[in-house]
Order: sequence, then structure tokens, then C-alpha cells
Amino acid sequence: MIAAPESTESPRVILGKIVSVHGLRGAVKVYSHTDPLDNVLGYAQWSLSRGSEQRTVSVLGGRLQGRVLIVELKGVDDRDKAEALVNFEISVEAGSLPELEEGEYYWYQLEGLQVINLEGQLFGKVDHLLETGSNDVMVVKPCEGSIDQRERVLPYLPGQFVVNIDLDKATIQVDWDSEF
Repeated sequence: MIAAPESTESPRVILGKIVSVHGLRGAVKVYSHTDPLDNVLGYAQWSLSRGSEQRTVSVLGGRLQGRVLIVELKGVDDRDKAEALVNFEISVEAGSLPELEEGEYYWYQLEGLQVINLEGQLFGKVDHLLETGSNDVMVVKPCEGSIDQRERVLPYLPGQFVVNIDLDKATIQVDWDSEF
């Protein structure tokens, strides 16, 4: 049997979205998913996607203004060109992200993992994570084999409620009662 060739491109990670234009000279407003917000400016090139449309742009510079970034892109020098980029998601290859310390994870690595409690009950899979005022939370949606069809919102607190994360087994073990 011949194995299919592996893709040489690493998965893409969404870092933000172009949400609006700023001024008349082609700057765009970007909502960033990075922490801190201006980390998205650390990537010289962005891949943009909206539906089936794909583009690559070069970042000239930007600055934080409130909760959004004002960004200048190469070749985008008027309002019309900037408006054409609104609602494009910004992504980079996962391999270009900085390496994390042991025991730290990017959210994209946790999405899709099965969540199992200490009793071995499958709650479902991590659909996405959310930032809250006090701590991050995992939104766990039921999947095939789940103990019920409830959507759960579990605190993402490693060492407290999150007992173990095993990327190879695609599981997160949690100390959480199925009745909660």
C-alpha cells in the first residue's frame, strides 16, 4: 500500500479579521484574536480569506487604537481598496507561531479534542474557547458517544479542573461532574 503524500503546508491559524476601513488612505481596522492584541502585527505577511476568496498581503505597519488595530497594507492606498478587504479573516501558518512552554497550548490545538471526566464519561468535543473576565472557558458540544446531548461550558483552568491534555490521543481529561 502506498501512503498519500503529506502536505508540506502546516495548518492555518486565524489571528483576526478586517472589520472596517479607517480614513481615506487605505488603512483598515483589524479585530485581533492575539494576546496582546498587537501581536498580529508581528507577521510580515497575512493570508486573507473570505468564503472562497484567498489573498496574501504584506503588512507595512499598524497601531493599537482602543480594541482594534489600524493597519496599513502594501498596495492598499485608498478607501476603495481597503473596503474590498472588509470581512476577510487573517491567518498564518501554524508553524510560524512562537513555540510555547511545556504545558501551554494554543486554542486551535484544543479545538476538536474530546473532553472526558475522571469517571471516563465523554462530554463531547471542544468546539471553541472564550475569554471571560476571570478565566477562559471551553465550549464543549456533544458528539458521537457523548453521555448526553448537552452543550457544556467548562472553565479552562489547568491544574484545577483541567487534569490532563493529550494531543496525541486528542483528549482533555477534566475534574468535572456530569451533573454540572
